[in-house]
Amino acid sequence: MEFKYLNIIRGLLDTIEREERGHMEEAVDALYDCVVGKHAIYTFGASHAGILSEELYYRAGGLMLMNPIFGREIMLDTKPITHTSHMERLVGYGTELARDEADFKPGDVLIAHSVSGRNPVTVEIAMAAKEAGTKVIAVTNLTYSRSVTSRHPSGKRLCDLADIVLDNHGEVGDAAVTIEGLDQKVSPTSTVVGATMLNAIVAALVQRLVDAGMAHPPVFYSANLDGGDELNRKLVDEYRESIRYEF
Repeated sequence: MEFKYLNIIRGLLDTIEREERGHMEEAVDALYDCVVGKHAIYTFGASHAGILSEELYYRAGGLMLMNPIFGREIMLDTKPITHTSHMERLVGYGTELARDEADFKPGDVLIAHSVSGRNPVTVEIAMAAKEAGTKVIAVTNLTYSRSVTSRHPSGKRLCDLADIVLDNHGEVGDAAVTIEGLDQKVSPTSTVVGATMLNAIVAALVQRLVDAGMAHPPVFYSANLDGGDELNRKLVDEYRESIRYEF
């Protein structure tokens, strides 16, 4: 039995390390300035793209300063699930979501994930960030995005609004494994590759913070370790001005 997906992921990660290293280093620089300046980091993605926000949020070994923008209407427990597709295409929804769930300011950073980058909700979140002077890091698929038109009246896609673009180098349509006798590929790669890129960036960022003399960077300790809750509380209190979610 051949597990084709594993070989595809290995190849993509090799490509990412080779082709996206410079962009990942730029992302580390931007996030370093943000953390040292005691600004806020926001994350956003709609539907499955939002899995990366969940990956970065409130997790042992993760950065405390990741503030997710969660829209109730585009979460995967929405019923019917097709409602999420309608909402991410609804012009104006992203603008309202940014107004209600984010407080973008100069010096902040937004990490926005959208594989196609074409839907209004992500475009409008990125627009709101840019208008406020917040730097935008896009996780997207440039080949896919450039093969489609924007669904937003501005004609903009996420990649057009980003200061830094992290290309996941996946297939158009995201699914990557060819099945003999079937015209539809299976097994998307964007979640695995995107999470790997962002976790690699977080690790490099934290190392840089420590190297610069930060004795206690804002990293979550496991709540299942003795003393973990107390350590987390002290760090949350120290970095409270950059943490925009309830704790």
